[in-house]
Amino acid sequence: MTDHPTPSDETLQDHLRALLPRLEALYTDIHAHPELSMQETRTAGLAAEHLRAAGYEVSTGVGKTGVVGLLRNGDGPVVMLRADMDALPVQEATDAPYASKVTAVDHEGNTVPVMHACGHDMHVAWLVGATTLMAQHRDSWQGTLMAVFQPAEETAQGAQAMIDDGLFQRFPKPDVVLGQHVMVGPAGAIGGRKGVITSAADSLQIRLFGRGAHGSMPQASIDPVVMAASTVLRLQTIVARELAPTEAAVLTIGSLQAGTKENVIPDEAVIKLNVRTFDEGVRKRVLAAITRIVNAEAAASGAPKPPEITPLDNYSLVTNDDDATTRVVDAFRKHFPAGRIRETGPTSASEDFGSFGAAWKVPSVFWFVGSTDPDVYAKAKVENRLNEIPTNHNPRFLPVLHPTLEVGVETLMVAARAWLSTAR
Repeated sequence: MTDHPTPSDETLQDHLRALLPRLEALYTDIHAHPELSMQETRTAGLAAEHLRAAGYEVSTGVGKTGVVGLLRNGDGPVVMLRADMDALPVQEATDAPYASKVTAVDHEGNTVPVMHACGHDMHVAWLVGATTLMAQHRDSWQGTLMAVFQPAEETAQGAQAMIDDGLFQRFPKPDVVLGQHVMVGPAGAIGGRKGVITSAADSLQIRLFGRGAHGSMPQASIDPVVMAASTVLRLQTIVARELAPTEAAVLTIGSLQAGTKENVIPDEAVIKLNVRTFDEGVRKRVLAAITRIVNAEAAASGAPKPPEITPLDNYSLVTNDDDATTRVVDAFRKHFPAGRIRETGPTSASEDFGSFGAAWKVPSVFWFVGSTDPDVYAKAKVENRLNEIPTNHNPRFLPVLHPTLEVGVETLMVAARAWLSTAR
């Protein structure tokens, strides 16, 4: 049995302060150079470079662009820390000096703007900071730290791609999987809960078929635009009229595309929608209702053939293990000032983080770190205008650098040390 001295909070804070200029430079660099899902080669290279410099065994190209770093530090638990790396096809509208001006070619061959509108650039900087400091203080803990930089969270591909590429066979099985996400909220606030923390999500593409005609001769057409409009309106009744008030679900139509010219009735229309649910029974009922409504509206319009309904992506529920969550929260409460830790409800956002713990059959814990200027947040709350703060996926989403950057590094370290710093 070996007792490992725990460095004082002051020592860790001193070392974190010394590291902050490097982390800030890394964050702003990644923010200015975002990469789409499964294209994160530059970001992965930066992550791998920092891990090697800190003394980790590094494997690259896991699940195409994923990176895994191992720091073996004697016998003890294996703790996995995860950060996602990909950005979104969004045109940045912030006034940050490091705002993205990048464009890229997406998987459909379209040139699109790219932005870190979800904060994965912050996630990478957090994990680089935590792994660097853990390596500097390896005399204070024992076990193995596994850092996973994951691609393609935004398309629900990345976690599964790493698993399919032998993650479970090539690397040690963790005792716990830990992850976090930057969100709207007072910068430095930490939120989480036991049980379900993020929703399940299903994205679908619906192709409706009609018969095109001249805009002046609608009688010769079966108008897919009208068909699509009726479908969109009817789909809103699923949540409003088919679910009880106690059953939560979100159904969003994110895209409706039809035609190219105002006086041409097209042959078809395409709807893309997204569903968020917190219960498998509700999920099945909502998906069945979508199928029923889409087919019924097409039949009512006299469509020449049934619609095509194609799944696009799927996220499972992320569920925090009760005992592991208690352990993390207790560690947070000991480290951070009173009032910093908050219990949240489940969020309707979705994540593929849960795939690691579920497939590995080990406990996992996921939490949120606030990133909004506290004064801005407090003012918006008083004025009942919180919904006007740019959220993740908004072109104006931009975390305040401090204390968001340092708090996210600390949370990863504190959570990891809840397993690694015990006496053995």
